[in-house]
Amino acid sequence: MEAQMSCEWSWLGRIGYTEARALQERIAGEVAIGEHPPTLLLLEHPHTYTLGRRAKSEHLLWDATQRAEKGVQAYEVDRGGDITYHGPGQLVGYPIIPLAPPGWQEECLPQADFIDYIRKLERLIIRSLADYGIIAGALAGKTGVWVSPDATGACASWDAQAQSVNKIASIGVKIDVYGVTRHGFALNIDPDDTYWRGIVPCGLENVNMVSMADYLANPPPLPNLAESLANHFGYIFDYKMTQNSTPAAN
Repeated sequence: MEAQMSCEWSWLGRIGYTEARALQERIAGEVAIGEHPPTLLLLEHPHTYTLGRRAKSEHLLWDATQRAEKGVQAYEVDRGGDITYHGPGQLVGYPIIPLAPPGWQEECLPQADFIDYIRKLERLIIRSLADYGIIAGALAGKTGVWVSPDATGACASWDAQAQSVNKIASIGVKIDVYGVTRHGFALNIDPDDTYWRGIVPCGLENVNMVSMADYLANPPPLPNLAESLANHFGYIFDYKMTQNSTPAAN
């Protein structure tokens, strides 16, 4: 019987986007050659817009002057998806894990494996929200996690085809030539909603972005939610989770 593989997870607090990106790149390079275990980085960013490979310039609504006034940085990045916002009050997760088997040397991961990874991230967030009584689900043909307006209460029901669903979490990833993941997900806990006005979120017109604070009188502190989400990550991806408080020092 094979031993369960370990995955390190870390709560990094608030760190800049470029710092987190450099940390991802370093760890991913080490994961690819077997010098670092699979890793889940959990953190929050200062006000940031990221534009994925499918982003359109017109989806960035605030110009440079407006962004400077609001203290928000914008970055073009190599993940999938369109444009999104990261900021205080949002839990960001960067899984850095190998999806390909050892010795894999193909050009790209099979599409089925890529889609399965996305679906697992959605299930991870759905399970984490359920801990707090928020009923969430996935929408066919769209990436991310969605919540119906009546998402709390003992008799609340989830209708994946409802037109009034709200988006509570975004997902955008990259899988490199070694089959190692980058980027990840962003779950809205209690962010400043003002910053969604500066973009067309995920390139979707009229999407309503919501947070846990819209459904809970007292949303959980980010470190507490990070710990419970890390436990769910271990269950979804079949890892034994171990906490590492100082991944940058490795």
